[in-house]
Amino acid sequence: MDELTDFTKQALSILRDPSTLQWYVIPLLALTFYVYANEIERKNWSLILAGLAFWGMDWINEIINSLILHFTEFAPLWCAPGKTAYLILVGLNIEIAFMFSIAGIVWTKMLPDDKNLKILGINNRLFIAIAGSIFSVFTEVLLNLADMLTWEYSWWNIKAPWLIILFGYMTFFIVAFWVYDMKTIKQKIISVATIYTIMIISALVFGSLGWI
Repeated sequence: MDELTDFTKQALSILRDPSTLQWYVIPLLALTFYVYANEIERKNWSLILAGLAFWGMDWINEIINSLILHFTEFAPLWCAPGKTAYLILVGLNIEIAFMFSIAGIVWTKMLPDDKNLKILGINNRLFIAIAGSIFSVFTEVLLNLADMLTWEYSWWNIKAPWLIILFGYMTFFIVAFWVYDMKTIKQKIISVATIYTIMIISALVFGSLGWI
């Protein structure tokens, strides 16, 4: 087995360490509450459920990322070893978590009402999913240059961004937009509940085993 990378060791040294907590977490929490409260006031249930689907998919991805570290004993696909108010999982800090909690709402707001409308010859849902994924990977590149978000595998870095675009982000967008376009609220609630059931059970099981 390969030895843990330096960045991985750095991240593990602060993993779920309450001493890193900072006061700026409170306004981030307030901002998240405000975004959702604003949509609840407008009864934008489809938008809220799309946002929750996006966030839930990110949590599932982060659990998988932590499992990759556990089984390789080398490194996760991405690691967040930089300064943070709280490192929840090896690749997920509290700042990232708050960002993803509202990102789905932000991107879903960009969807045209006509789900069949094409942009540059591409269905608008797919176009925005691709654009959002590319933008997200570009942001990751900037964070990587500052060693705030690190990559250790040759097939998962700036020289090979395709897997990051497809599996690091596009699944979030596609699932969120798919939930948003479902015909009934009941279907949307069931889909989001399924995502969170998978996420919670995985977190409880793998967390109790010490794998994440």
